[in-house]
Amino acid sequence: MSIVQKIYFSSYKNTRFYFTKLSNIVLTSFLKIHYRLYGIQLGKNCKFFGLPKIVKKGNGRIKIGNNCTFRSNSTSNLIGINHKCIISTLKVGAQIIIGDGCGFSGTVIGSEKRVILGNHVRCGANTIISDSDYHSDDPRSGPPKEVVIEDNVWLGVNTVVLKGVTIGKNSLIGANSVVTKNIPENVIAAGNPCKVIRIIK
Repeated sequence: MSIVQKIYFSSYKNTRFYFTKLSNIVLTSFLKIHYRLYGIQLGKNCKFFGLPKIVKKGNGRIKIGNNCTFRSNSTSNLIGINHKCIISTLKVGAQIIIGDGCGFSGTVIGSEKRVILGNHVRCGANTIISDSDYHSDDPRSGPPKEVVIEDNVWLGVNTVVLKGVTIGKNSLIGANSVVTKNIPENVIAAGNPCKVIRIIK
């Protein structure tokens, strides 16, 4: 590669980096104002890559802690994101509480009752967390049940966490798992249905 080419590619790379950084700053500033107007509590120093969809129904509550990251752009996580982050309360009075330092990549969180995430929860690409069946008008659908994901949990790519589940702190859920029952703290669990594989020492 010639010196001219090196200078060109270096300049292009730097320009792209600073443009992306500026875009993220502008987007984050806009979203902070937008969410405040709609009664969504957004903590300090949150970062947004692409535009997420965050919807609060009626007097529901969505609280997002400090230093959280939302990746909704399809290329912002190199494992690949199928859709933007979607955080929504589905019924009046429903709650979604997210702790500090959490990360989301194309994650869907839906609540008809209450979904609580602790601090430093990592949600791999295209994960889904729901406290309901999303079809409350269908008689075959049971009532919503609270979901609790404790501190330092890591959900692998494409993991689905279903209603009524608690995942204990420091646990790791393997890729493509479907979590239908409680998972204790300090374990590695995986599968469909998700089961404990081993204890983390």
